[in-house]
Amino acid sequence: MTTFSAFRVEIPDAGNPPESHIRQLHIDDLSPGDTLIKVAYAGVNYKDALAANGQGKIIRDHPRITGIDLSGHIVSSENGQLKEGDPVVVHGFGLGVEHDGGHAQYARVSSDWVLPLPARLTLREAATLGAAGYTAALALHWMEQCGLNPEQGEVTITGATGGVASIAIDILNHCGYQTVAITGKHAAHDYLKKLGATRVMEVSDLEPKGPLASGQWAGAIDSVGGPVLAWLLRTTKPEGVITAFGNAGGARLDTSVFPFILRGVKLLGINAGGPIALRRKIWDKLATVYRPDHLDDICQVISLDNLPQVTKQMLERKSTGRNVIDMAL
Repeated sequence: MTTFSAFRVEIPDAGNPPESHIRQLHIDDLSPGDTLIKVAYAGVNYKDALAANGQGKIIRDHPRITGIDLSGHIVSSENGQLKEGDPVVVHGFGLGVEHDGGHAQYARVSSDWVLPLPARLTLREAATLGAAGYTAALALHWMEQCGLNPEQGEVTITGATGGVASIAIDILNHCGYQTVAITGKHAAHDYLKKLGATRVMEVSDLEPKGPLASGQWAGAIDSVGGPVLAWLLRTTKPEGVITAFGNAGGARLDTSVFPFILRGVKLLGINAGGPIALRRKIWDKLATVYRPDHLDDICQVISLDNLPQVTKQMLERKSTGRNVIDMAL
């Protein structure tokens, strides 16, 4: 019987906090599904870091293998459209939260969750993108559906050194946008400019108060929420569009109706889920018109053994870009 390594969150005894361990498991230990995948790479996301360290009540049913995205090859599937050896991508659908995820050498999932790897991407590139790249691309997709284009002015990205934001800067630069990266990490300025940021602002620069301030941005991609998102609403140009997908800076939004009714600012919520048809469209864009140019600069490849240390660094805001597990290491 095949044995393999997996990073699993467990509750050793009732009433005790969860613990994380690298375990040797069998295929039968995995969550049920009609498709078995040999995982080649898996991203490490902020949600994974919370889950791995028992924070945020991300996982409610233990034990659970973490990892909300993965890339790899089909081993077997009851779906005739998926053949042995096919390269694929999976993210979302409760992977790594309600269903055993990608932080293991094998994953068993529903075939309905599986996307063929786009022809112009490698498995490592797909994992570097992962749920983060999909979120960044989905944000730009909906912004452009609302009329955003490079001629309208600067687009700002908050939480700029995070995985989603780093990829967003790279994609926007590739598509001809002028971008302003907002970060609390002074040492990251060179990194952000290398990805294509036109200029970099510090979080401490975000001072304007009141219901409205001078309009500066044609658009914004926000991973922070809270006061930062409220500031973006006050400082976005008329007919500008903001996408929001995170709450690292707080879940409460203290704002007024004035940005909406006086400037026509649009605030779009971005959920990295969505129907499979939309996922296919966005991944096709990631492989073509939205393809980032600096994935190697964004990606740090680690082993499964490094995962506990990396998740702690992420929670301490000491991580930059994307960490990707190579299951062969």
